Amino acid sequence: MSRLGELYALDGTDPTKLRAIYDEWATTYNKELADSSQDYVAPALAAAYLLQALQTPRINDTLEILDAGCGTGLVGSHLAALGAKKIDGIDLSTGMLRVAENTGAYRSLDTVDLSEALHFKDGTYDAVTCVGTLTLGHVGPAVLGEFARVVKTGGFIVATILESIFSEGGYEETIRGLVASGKVQVVGAQLEDYRRGQGVKAWMIVLRAV
Repeated sequence: MSRLGELYALDGTDPTKLRAIYDEWATTYNKELADSSQDYVAPALAAAYLLQALQTPRINDTLEILDAGCGTGLVGSHLAALGAKKIDGIDLSTGMLRVAENTGAYRSLDTVDLSEALHFKDGTYDAVTCVGTLTLGHVGPAVLGEFARVVKTGGFIVATILESIFSEGGYEETIRGLVASGKVQVVGAQLEDYRRGQGVKAWMIVLRAV
């Protein structure tokens, strides 16, 4: 079974197994996902979506961004290339975080389990990105409420949610609940390429905290 197969087979209730797979995979992750057989385009697209939401030609270097489930730093690298200077990355895997540190894109990196409440205060960040984490065997929809909590009023959440679990996994319902409770507005919801080489798509969700 491939590593992706192992990950998708997990039920999301055992972070120890999830962490172990990513720790082992960390050194070859970028190379394998960049291969044409995978063509993992989601990180670049997410960074572009945030820039579009901000409606600026570059990301202001004072903007504070939380990259949740940052992995090896693919999203952070794209954000930094667009001008971001204050990016905090969090991830379950210390192995992945060690690779992310080498990008030089992050202000801080911390080991965090996204299935638990985040330790950040309300309204800490101007934006949250979460790419490749809301997927099979990973983090459930409750984290979206945490993202809405830690983002400042008027700030943005940009997240990928795998197409196959968007409705069935409760993510669509959770977003509707956040909208109904007046916590977020939906700026955009677009089905996009995710791992283009495999024909896998994900919803690119852009929310604005209110």
